This record gives sequence, structure tokens and C-alpha cells, in this order.
Amino acid sequence: MPPRTAIFLAATALACASLAIAQPATAVRIASLDTMSGPMAGLGLNILKSFQYSARLANEQSWAGAVRFEIVPFDNRLSAQEALSLLQSIIGQNIRYVVQGASSSAVGLALQEAIEKHNGRNPGKEIIYLNYAAQAPQMTNARCSYWHFRTDANSDMKVAALASYLVGQKEVQRVFLLNPNYAYGQEVSRAARSMLATKRPDLKIVGDDFHPLGLVKDFSPYIAKIKQSGADAVITADFGADLALIVRTAREAGLTAVFYTLNGNNFGVPSAMGAAGQGRVKLVSAFSPNSPPLVGDPLLPGFRRQFNEDFINGQGHNALLMLAQAIREAGSVEPAAVAARMSGMRFQGVNGPVEMRSSDHQAQQPIHVLSWEPVDGKTVVHDQEGTGLGWKPVAMVPAQAAALDTRCQMKRPP
Repeated sequence: MPPRTAIFLAATALACASLAIAQPATAVRIASLDTMSGPMAGLGLNILKSFQYSARLANEQSWAGAVRFEIVPFDNRLSAQEALSLLQSIIGQNIRYVVQGASSSAVGLALQEAIEKHNGRNPGKEIIYLNYAAQAPQMTNARCSYWHFRTDANSDMKVAALASYLVGQKEVQRVFLLNPNYAYGQEVSRAARSMLATKRPDLKIVGDDFHPLGLVKDFSPYIAKIKQSGADAVITADFGADLALIVRTAREAGLTAVFYTLNGNNFGVPSAMGAAGQGRVKLVSAFSPNSPPLVGDPLLPGFRRQFNEDFINGQGHNALLMLAQAIREAGSVEPAAVAARMSGMRFQGVNGPVEMRSSDHQAQQPIHVLSWEPVDGKTVVHDQEGTGLGWKPVAMVPAQAAALDTRCQMKRPP
């Protein structure tokens, strides 16, 4: 062995040993980079509290051994430009982990690209992006990144699960598509048209409308158009304050169509629909609060006791479970070592086993179809927002059936 190589290997071994010795005092700071002001503030602040709660549980229960987690909030104001500006501050503070999702896939895509460029230019100072809710399919397809890990299902997976469910719902004959006008909403519209044509060719799409994200104050023209179309079902990727306003407007207008949502459990939406949404609002989600093992778990009631709000961030909780396991198994808090462990990892999530697929870093897990129904202590144990109603499991698409092929050509570090 050449002398220089031997010296390098010895130095590397010494550095690793030093890290292992120093690790008990390590604190891992995680930037929560989401919307915490403006029209989506309620959702963003609820998510922030859930990350802080999950981090506290991780610390108390030593998920990552002696390593401790700290959540550092950053308000991106629902703006990709603001998120990129804050990313520079995050880099300057030497924060190496970022969670984001509730402030849209437009922010997520910009963040993903910026982190990819930063990591390519700064080896040894990499940042990992943990995406718990930004669902745009291209994030794990054509625009995938080795440093991006999505614990939620992407919107194509959710629409595929919904299309499979609708095969057995022959009473649904006329569907209206209503979505926010940016990458995520456009992808949901495209996927719905394609997948419904394949699995329900008898079903007619009677409308396909888009609206600006977070800017519409009156959705009555959109609801009037849905009523005029004769739709008996609406498929929407809307979330947060927009979805709450849509559901409230539909209720006031007497629209009887069933809403199939990808984000119906978002903060504020259950209160907006109340009893009027019973049996008429469905949720397609990777998180099912009334499915085992969560029914008897203290996670949801503990959060409600502390914050007087509902825990809806199951995929964010999964992100911390995955991160903690990777740190523990890698024996390191360095993103390069942690990313290598998370790629292809299998771990136990809130609703059961999850695989972080190595080819595209898209979590593989079951997709649930849930219906807004009264609490009965059996099928619906946890209500939401004090309404006396919660999400009843009505169907479940197994992980293998929910999996979709990927077009990801991931550039991996040497």
C-alpha cells in the first residue's frame, strides 16, 4: 500500500472513531421550511407543532440513540422565491436537514433543485430534503434527486388507488376535476383523465377546471359550474384554506356531489364540512388515523392534549422515524452517510411497514380510501376538530398494488 494511501486511511479511521466518540453530544437541527403566515398559516403551524411533537418523542424515546433532534422553523410564505432565500440562511446556519411539504410542490420542486445544486458544489456539506407532503410525481420521476426522500405517496399513486376504488363504485358516472393551477394540480388532472379512462371507460369527465393557489376568496362560480355540469363526484387535489373554502361553499350551495380529496384531512377542512360532509367527502391518503396500529397508540391523543389540535402529519412522523433509524444504523449524523442508509431502507411507519425505494426515493406503502363518518368507537375512534366525525377506512390498496414505475435517472454521488 502506498504510504500516502495508508496515511489517508488511518486519518479517515481516526476521524470516524472521533465522530463515534463525539456522537453522544450531537444535536441534529432540522429546518421546517413551510408556510406559517397568510391564508395557509393554520395548516403550516399545525404541521410545525407536529414536527416538534415528533422530535420530542424521538428524544425521549431515544429513536436515534443519544442523538437529539431540534426543529427550527422558517416561514416560506407560500413562495418558492422566499423558500430559496431562506435556504441560504439555513445553509449559513449549518443546518443539514430540511423538511417541507405543506406549502405546495411548486416550493418543493424549487427547493429540490437548489439543494441538488448546492450538494454538487459543496461535497462534505450536503443537505437532505425530507418531503412529507409535496406530491408532484416529477419529484421522483424526471426531476428526481438523490438527496430528496418522499415519505408521502405521490399524486399519481393516489389517483391510481382512487381509480381502482371507483371500479366498484358504479353509481359514480359523471366526474368534475377541480384543482389548483400549478404543477401538482395539473398532474392530478392529467392522471385522473388517463387512469379513469383505463379503469372506468364508462365514466364521463364533465369538467376540468383550475384556479390560482391561495388567492380565490369566492369559489361560488366554480361550484355553480360543477352543479351545472350534473357531476355526481368531484376529484380535487386542493388543500388547506382553499379546500376548506371549496367544501364550505359547496355545502352552502346545496351541491350533493361526492368529493374525492387527496387532502381532506388538512387543518380547517373538517370544521368547514362538518356533518354536511358525512358520507359525501372521501380521502385518499397514505395516513389512516383509524387503522391499526394507530387506534390504540398514544400519538394522536397525546398531541391533542398538548396542542388542542389534531395530529395529521403521519408522513412527517414517518420521515423522523426513517431519519432516526438511518442515523442509528449509520453511526453518523453526516447527510452523506445517512442518505446512503435511507436509500432502500425498510422501516416501521405509523400505519405499518414502509420501503424507501432506492431507485427514486419514493416511499412504498399502502394507500387508504377513507370516508367522513360519525365516531362509533370501533371503525372511527379518532374524530377531527371536535366535529364528532372522523375518517373511516373503507378500502386499502396494498403497497405492491399502489407502486408505479419510475422514470427517475438518479445521479448518485461517487
